[in-house]
Amino acid sequence: MTIQTFTFNGFQENTSVVYSGKDAVIVDPGCYERFEQQALLDFIQENALTVHAILNTHCHLDHILGNAFCVNHFKVDLITHKEELFTLSLAERSAQMYGFPAFVSSPEPTIFIEDHQIIRFGALEFKVIFAPGHSIGHIAFYNEANAVLIGGDILFKGSFGRTDLPGGSMDVLKKSIHERMFTLPENTIVYPGHGPTTTIGE
Repeated sequence: MTIQTFTFNGFQENTSVVYSGKDAVIVDPGCYERFEQQALLDFIQENALTVHAILNTHCHLDHILGNAFCVNHFKVDLITHKEELFTLSLAERSAQMYGFPAFVSSPEPTIFIEDHQIIRFGALEFKVIFAPGHSIGHIAFYNEANAVLIGGDILFKGSFGRTDLPGGSMDVLKKSIHERMFTLPENTIVYPGHGPTTTIGE
């Protein structure tokens, strides 16, 4: 399994293309500008990847700026946790507030996934970990075989996600980190929604 990370939009959000062989998913597409969209397409085309789905760890604006573009281009399902419909409902207002006038509204998710669920896309497999606190329905995608966690904004290198946005809670995030993140093997590589990779041990 290989992960290619792109840093997109003014929030410096990490968009991940996760692939094994030719099977791929895009996690948290933050591509807003045309050149960002093209960079993502070029990589997928150059590697002859088949995109099976778009996954959202959560639906804060910076992580969904490219949802509409990717869903429309690849004609695939948009997948997240059902609790993130609340976060998604705030996207239009957030786009106005933060100055993204060309924001194209995200489609509604077509598949909702649950804690502990195993999801497969060709050669790719993830276990869903429900870990709210940064947002009300935040999830992470864990691949045990490769010791990889696509973690969104739960953990960063030396830090953790903010909790002052609607649906956030410091107490809930602490519980998620201690009970769901820190129970993973220490060698697990964390691909966060912002900044460089880290490990659970670190």
